[in-house]
Formats: sequence, C-alpha cells, structure tokens
Amino acid sequence: MSERSEQPNHEHHEHHEQDKHHEHHGTGPRRAGAVWALVITSVAGFMAALDNLVVTTALPSIRQDLGGALDDLEWTVSAYTLTFAVLLMFGAALGDRFGRRRLFITGLTIFTGASAAAALAPGINGLIAARAIQGVGAAIMMPLTLTLLTAAVPAAKRGMMYGIWGAVNGLAVASGPLIGGSLTEHVSWQWIFWLNVPLGLVVLPLARLRLAESYGTGAPLDITGTLLASGGLFGIVYALIRGNPDGWTSPTVLTGLIAGAALLAAFVRHGMRSADPMLPMRLFRSRAFSAINAASLLMFVGMFGSIFLLSQFLQNVIGYSPTEAGLRMLPWTGMPMIAAPIAGYLSDRIGGRPVVATGLALQALGLAWFAVIISPDVSYGAQLPALVISGIGMGLYFAPAANLVMSSVRPSEQGIASGANNALREVGGALGIAVLASVFSAQGGYGSAQAFVDGLGPALWVGAGVVAVAAIAAALLPGRATRDRSGERAPAEVAELVG
Repeated sequence: MSERSEQPNHEHHEHHEQDKHHEHHGTGPRRAGAVWALVITSVAGFMAALDNLVVTTALPSIRQDLGGALDDLEWTVSAYTLTFAVLLMFGAALGDRFGRRRLFITGLTIFTGASAAAALAPGINGLIAARAIQGVGAAIMMPLTLTLLTAAVPAAKRGMMYGIWGAVNGLAVASGPLIGGSLTEHVSWQWIFWLNVPLGLVVLPLARLRLAESYGTGAPLDITGTLLASGGLFGIVYALIRGNPDGWTSPTVLTGLIAGAALLAAFVRHGMRSADPMLPMRLFRSRAFSAINAASLLMFVGMFGSIFLLSQFLQNVIGYSPTEAGLRMLPWTGMPMIAAPIAGYLSDRIGGRPVVATGLALQALGLAWFAVIISPDVSYGAQLPALVISGIGMGLYFAPAANLVMSSVRPSEQGIASGANNALREVGGALGIAVLASVFSAQGGYGSAQAFVDGLGPALWVGAGVVAVAAIAAALLPGRATRDRSGERAPAEVAELVG
C-alpha cells in the first residue's frame, strides 16, 4: 500500500546505520543525552511557540504606541508566522544536509538577534521587518528540535518525551498572552521581545556542548521547491490579509490569490517529479501522513485565528487589562500543560488516533460554545466552560500529533516530515488569522463593542467548523490494527528502525 513499505530492507538498514553512526558519535550515555536533548529542544521550541502568540495581548498597546490599522496589527503576527511557515521545510532540509545541530544553533542565533531588533524597532514597519527575521530564525530552529529529540530518545520512550515537549509548547501558547500582557502592562511591550535574548544566550552554548550532531539523507538542496512553496504561500496569505482593506477584486489581491495557487500547484507537481524534492509527494500516499497533516493545518487555522480575536475581545470589549486578559485565557491556553503529558502516555498505550480526534472535537465544541454565548456583556463565568473544553482539546492534540507524524515516515525522512508538519501548522496559523480577521472585518469591526461582537461571532463559527473538519481528518488516521494488516509500518517495526 505504501511506497515506503516496498523499499528494500537493506536501504532501511543502511539509513538506520548511517543515522545511528551520526547520532551516537561522540556522545555520552544515551539517557543523559536524551534528557539534555529534551531540555534544549523544549526551551527552543518554547521560544519559537511563545513568539507566535506573545504579541496578541500586546496588540492594543503596540497600536497605541506605534500606530497602525487592523491589517498592520495582523502583520506583526503574520510577518512572523509567514516567514516561519514558508521556510520551515527549507530549514529542515538545510539541517539534514549540513548538520542538524549546526543549523539549530544558526537558527537560534538569528532568532535571538531578531528579538533584540524587534524590541528596538522605532515604528510599526521596523517591528514587522524584525518579526519577519525572527520567523526565519525560528524556521531553521523549530523543525530541528523534533528531529534532534527523536535522534536522542529511544523509541519506547518517545511518546512520553513528545508529551513533555508538547506540554512545554503548550506552556508557550499558554503563557504567550499572559507573559505578553504582564510585560506590556507592568514594563513595556518591548520586553516581550527582550525576554528571548537571555534565554537564547543560555541555550546556545548548551546546544553546542550537549547535542549530538546528526544528518539526514545527504540529498542536494531543493532551491526550486523552496522558491515555489515560499512564493505560493506568500501570495495567498498576503491576498487574505489585504482582501478587506484593498477589496477582494483589487488587482493586488486577485494576483496574490491566482499566482499563489499556481505556484503551489507547481510545487506539488515538482514534488512528484523531481529526484530530490524538498517535500516528496509520495509521503502523502501514506494515509497516516496525509491525515495527521490535514488535521494539523485545520486545527491551527481555527485555533490561531480565534485566539487572535478573543484576546482583543477581552481587552477592547470587556475592558480587562492585558494581564487580566492573559490570566483569564489560562483555562484554555494553560490546559495543555496538564493534558499533553497525559495525552502522550495515552497515545503510547492506545494509539494516537482516538486521542487526537477527541482533542480536536473538544476544541471545535469549545469554539462553538464561545460563538453561542458571545455578547458585549458576557460574564467570565459563562466563558469558563468554553475555555476549559478548548484547553483540554488543545492539550490532547499536541503530543500524539508529533508522535503520529514522526512514526509515519522512515528515520532518514523524519527531518522532512517534521519540517512539513510544522510548516503546515504555521501556514494554518497565518491563514487562520487572515481568514478569521477577514470574516471579522466583513461582519463587524473596532467601531464599538457591539460591532466587535458582530464580527467575532461569525469568525468563531468559521473557526469551530474548520476544527470540526480537522477532527474528521484525524478520525481517518489508520488505527494500530489497520496499519499492521495493511502493510503500513507497525509500531514495533518503527521502533526497530528508529531505535
């Protein structure tokens, strides 16, 4: 059924031996290496994930300080998610080619420097430019966190380790609005970026000393694929962000949509025909790989767009300070800290499909609940069940999703798989903010509390619908028994190959 399962065993063995050689060359005891890898990759992942949402509670303050309309505010978030998204697969490919640890350190250096530049930005355009460079650094660093962690951890322990890694990512999503709000209110919004600098300076020498170097297949870099994917994604997201201010039939918006779609179609064709594509389309012949990536993309469309608007609703309409808004979002954004390790444990025991599908269904239910109750004077008590349900749903999704992605491909392709999944998630985030902000602008706006709610309600329904489709995609994942019978690689076989 899968092309991978038809590959000769000696090829797998050769890749495995190559990976083993690189992973263990010069390392100490495996367990100590695994713990250090978990700490370093989790902190780096925390920094990258934090910067996706740390800006959201600071947006009203940034608008007050630097000026800017809704589309400028969208760009302070989207400039990061967009460069992050379009360069992730290229970042993973660079790591596979030139050394994952080396490129991880390079990405972390760029990210740390750009964080300082964002803090020092004199105006909104400077901030957007610095955020774009931050995204470049994160794109190189982030996919390699999962590949480096996978290389250091024995297969039997991966579910729990991914659970902890997922919980730390969840903590970043959780504390993004809260850290952003607290620093904005009590110090200044610039400190949401200064925060990354000491973290980066601590992690850089640790990564150099404690991570083992490893490589992928050694395939040449796919410059054509990178240009096609980057251009296509940029065209579509740019058009979505400019749709309402410029008009959906304006030449720039139509050009972005049509050219973006054409470039992405060319990228798919290139991935089918090229000898060494950045994203081999044959990976999508695996139902597991296709389903989990579709679910990830849709989950982030619904979740990111909703958090972007809800964090502003709590401040602009309900009247909370940035810190109060961040604290009140914790039942949603903080729940992954509790739920993700449990989800990792459950996925090791019963398989990832039921855990991920349940999580996405709960996330959709939470957003729908919000859409039903939202009003200019809604009480916090009425919002609480929606926040808790959404939080549990998000926590159940994170860890098993990582495990499902990494176990759906062979070891030498895990860098590509991690890059592809992270890229699709970030594209989902950028699309989610663009799409839900477009629905919001079309139906309402910032003019009054009622106008904000008029726009937010339909946007949340769209978000809930998209995440519900993600739950359906997750339900289409092959179960453990099905995968064993169909010739897809069974968990034991994966453990043997990867371990």
